[in-house]
Amino acid sequence: MKYCNIKKGTFISRPNRFIAEVNVEGKKEICHVKNTGRCKELLIPGCTVYLDKSNNIERKTKYDLVAVEKGDKLINMDSQAPNKVFGEWLENGGYFEDITLIKPECKYENSRFDFYIETKNRKIFAEIKGVTLEENGIVKFPDAPTERGVKHINELCDAVKNGYEAYIFFVVQMEECLYFTPNRETHSTFADALVKASKKGVNIKCLNCFVEPDILSIKDFVDVKL
Repeated sequence: MKYCNIKKGTFISRPNRFIAEVNVEGKKEICHVKNTGRCKELLIPGCTVYLDKSNNIERKTKYDLVAVEKGDKLINMDSQAPNKVFGEWLENGGYFEDITLIKPECKYENSRFDFYIETKNRKIFAEIKGVTLEENGIVKFPDAPTERGVKHINELCDAVKNGYEAYIFFVVQMEECLYFTPNRETHSTFADALVKASKKGVNIKCLNCFVEPDILSIKDFVDVKL
């Protein structure tokens, strides 16, 4: 995926989870943050951020904060981006062969999974989780407790029981990392559910991304340690 109008800025503060104050070309701008997670380890006063300028003149904020520099790493933190790049990856032949149907936002029981995929002889549900938390090269999810995430895991287990294939793809929104592991310190229930799901046949995969200020695309598989 590609952003059309990227501007470089300096992060000042985040008054709430939806907006940030950013210095852009010497002027303080109020920007929409495209990630409602905590991201405290990313949005540090003085850090370099990248903003996507909107062409919609009726918007209250004309910029979306989409990426941030953390040391020598560039991290995309747009929470809508993982689904977009995963969808592009699928359409270009990523992982599943002979795809006949890709249906985003597909309802199953009491959940709505990110993708339903059909091939000539397979029916697959896939849930996508964006990952921005990195510690010493190890990437983790979640960065805050997520009961919704636990619900999705349990529903995927039910889908397997009913004859579907099920996948959770953790899309790491940065390039270099050692491996992925669930963030047990932040949400042990999620970590336990992920281990249980793996034993019940849910496939747990992790992918990293090629990241530029204006570009994000799936790069390669990353080791998973549950």
